[in-house]
Amino acid sequence: MFHFIGTPALETDRLNLRRMCMDDTQRAFDQWLSDERISDHRVSPAHKTIAETHKRMEKTVDGYVSKEFCHWGIELKDGSGLIGEIDLYDFDSSTGNCEVSYSIAFDWWNKGYGTEALKAVVEFAFTNMNVHKLSAAHNTDNPASGRIMEKAGMKQEGLIRHMIRNAKDQYKDCAVYGLLREEYLLRREGDV
Repeated sequence: MFHFIGTPALETDRLNLRRMCMDDTQRAFDQWLSDERISDHRVSPAHKTIAETHKRMEKTVDGYVSKEFCHWGIELKDGSGLIGEIDLYDFDSSTGNCEVSYSIAFDWWNKGYGTEALKAVVEFAFTNMNVHKLSAAHNTDNPASGRIMEKAGMKQEGLIRHMIRNAKDQYKDCAVYGLLREEYLLRREGDV
């Protein structure tokens, strides 16, 4: 059974994972929500106007009233600001399973920030929320996202053809990854 506690602040060596606020709207628009290099790998299209991002940010901020809402902004500790977002979603109470997704601004790709953020959320999910299994998927034309999942301990479980259709009406094959709580705990014990 899930133990929902909302979206508490999480910290890593280089990042603060925190609740987003309306003041983050412009930065989110500029850094990742309007960037087609990022939206090509997601279902939602790139935002064309700041009004779209404002509406999305309102929905996110309003979501924090629920303890079942887990959505963090990924912020650099060096003062550079937000560089992305990460969330837990699709909680299945019958299995204890959920999914995770993330977006990192293009300028910060391949610097380890996605891995660092995902590791923090994986730890939170298994140690604080009692998640049984965490799943994620990435488009096969975005293998770097798969490397992030692997570095966070997730294992590829299969490939689903035409799993999503992006905003450009392109079908994308996706590699599906998963990590069980028992695997995470065994691996963590081995690191001690």
